[in-house]
Amino acid sequence: MRDHTRAEFLPDARLGVWHPRQPRAYCCDWRVGMSEQKNPQVTQEQVAADFDNVAGDYEEKINSALAFAGREHSFYIDVKREHILRLGREHFSDLTELDVLDLGCGLGAYHSGLEGKFRELHGIDVSAQSVELAAARHPFVHYSTFDGVRLPYRDGQFSIVFTVCVMHHVPPPQWTQFVADMFRVTKPGGLVLVFEHNPYNPATQYIVKTCDIDKDAVLLRPGKLRRMFADAGFAKVETKTIISVPPAGPYLSRLDSFLGYLPFGAQYYLSGVKPSS
Repeated sequence: MRDHTRAEFLPDARLGVWHPRQPRAYCCDWRVGMSEQKNPQVTQEQVAADFDNVAGDYEEKINSALAFAGREHSFYIDVKREHILRLGREHFSDLTELDVLDLGCGLGAYHSGLEGKFRELHGIDVSAQSVELAAARHPFVHYSTFDGVRLPYRDGQFSIVFTVCVMHHVPPPQWTQFVADMFRVTKPGGLVLVFEHNPYNPATQYIVKTCDIDKDAVLLRPGKLRRMFADAGFAKVETKTIISVPPAGPYLSRLDSFLGYLPFGAQYYLSGVKPSS
């Protein structure tokens, strides 16, 4: 883990953001354990089976891993849902005209607060058991399952595609295809949002290491994720950290937004736009 007391920052002129210089050494071997070479045998089929097995007590397991932080999973769900809506409103004049996809929706944790916000909300996941439970809880959402390779949607079907803490469960050899298919199903001019764990945050390290659900997780550095989305053809690709402080209330929310330009938040989001032509 990098010692941020002596952090150096470099400007990325192409993206208009600042990001930390790549670390030369780590004070522990966590990065080795979470490298792309970790568990290379893990497949999408195994990921689907793992999430089928935990669908019934998923929230209990997540809350157990988060217990030391003093807040339940629902708090962080609310935070990220508000970011999705805020970023959507900044990009589009009327969200109720849009078809939106939650890619890797799991149990549909974000959907109860999104009813009526969009013209259509779709959710898809590789875990059939999770989708079955989600559909029973949120009948207003259009749910599907897929094989984790190609999404069963037509080109340019969605104005917004968001995926929340999903990519670190996708086997690294499939990251490029995952991003490419997001590009395919996004409308020209459409918005993509990706929320991920910040591998530079010590609390995040602890949660990932102690949560059985994340036993095969491979965390992505913000810079790597930006490059993948830029290479796939997205424009205006930016990342910003969130939850540097618990954004409870207007003051702490503003502070968390200000701190988002530093690499300390527990998680981060990427935003990108599919060019119109």
